[in-house]
Amino acid sequence: QVQLVESGGDSVQAGGSLTLSCTYSTGKYATFCLAWFRQAPGKAREAVAVIISDGGTRDGTTRYEAEFVGGRFTISKDNAKNTLYLQMSNLKPEGSGMYYCAADRWIGRCSENEDWFDSWGQGTRVTVSS
Repeated sequence: QVQLVESGGDSVQAGGSLTLSCTYSTGKYATFCLAWFRQAPGKAREAVAVIISDGGTRDGTTRYEAEFVGGRFTISKDNAKNTLYLQMSNLKPEGSGMYYCAADRWIGRCSENEDWFDSWGQGTRVTVSS
């Protein structure tokens, strides 16, 4: 499995910005799918954005972005630091919740389907107040 550790969660005012980080250790896996999911209180977990990590021509390609992102969030990765990022701007109160990064070793099926992600971080909490 891929080891994942999130950080960067905080409390912010609506309209503010926040960048989440997720450091990952891939072990023997060279290609995989990385994603950010979120879970609001009392709601099901949902995908935010998904990115490919293959060290090749598709590396860093965004495979999925939720409609609610609306151009406000950017998923990216730093290969030198083995870190996944989620830059969030113009945050809204409904964006509050736990944010998780996840990895799927089977890059061929890279998508927003959370059932396919077999490695998860512990989550980092984001609170957006109005």
